[in-house]
Amino acid sequence: MTDDPTPTTATPIADVARRLEAILLVVDEPQSLVALAAAVGAPVAAVRQAVAGLVADYDGETGGPRRGFELREVGGGWRLYVRAEHDALVSDYVNTQAPSRLSQAALETLAVIAYKQPVSRSQVASIRAVNVDSVVRTLLSRGLVTEVGHDPETGAILYGTTDALLVNLGINSLDELPPISPLLDDGTDGFEGEATR
Repeated sequence: MTDDPTPTTATPIADVARRLEAILLVVDEPQSLVALAAAVGAPVAAVRQAVAGLVADYDGETGGPRRGFELREVGGGWRLYVRAEHDALVSDYVNTQAPSRLSQAALETLAVIAYKQPVSRSQVASIRAVNVDSVVRTLLSRGLVTEVGHDPETGAILYGTTDALLVNLGINSLDELPPISPLLDDGTDGFEGEATR
């Protein structure tokens, strides 16, 4: 242990900055300097200095690269944000990687399409006994179903499932779906032609 009681000024600020980064990575709302100081157990002045250093670092002003995120003051508080030029990229990624859960109606419609494909909206609607237009649009936008042709008699669009459904279900083909008949009460009212899947 050294007898020198005067620590360098860079070390405490660097420690505060590291602790701030850890907190800033998990906050959902902008945090005031006072709240950040309480969270990291440091004086407000040290937090203010550390925040200024982080802003400069992320902006590439300290010799490093300009980061794809920034530390921004909004509404009297500080929070990490994606830089504006990357908003579209991040939005596309989030929408494709973490879609929200499907509703019960969407799951039921998807099951009908998976077992009966190729199938038209009106055929799905007659099986479910409800209008399925908006649900089919949702499934199309999620990439779980796609247009596979037209009914030769009516000209109606026919729908089928995509490989994205197989990936989400963790199966290699629709042949791995369980037979529908054993899932019904008497086992005899299954979809006709389910073997065509």
